Amino acid sequence: MTRADLPSASTRRWVASRKAAVANAVSYGLLDREEACRIYALSEEELDSWTRAVSEHGTQALKATALQRFRA
Repeated sequence: MTRADLPSASTRRWVASRKAAVANAVSYGLLDREEACRIYALSEEELDSWTRAVSEHGTQALKATALQRFRA
């Protein structure tokens, strides 16, 4: 994964694959947390929830239709 694989900074529609790309970029050190929050206008809590969901359940946990199933 490279920065070219990340969603555009102007992304407004967050599908599971885009959320996972940002979460994985942070997890693997491609982006630091502060930079990701600033670029994508995310709160730290939102980014944390994406990262946690991907690490615990995979990309499927980020789908809007699956939120209830994977929520702790």
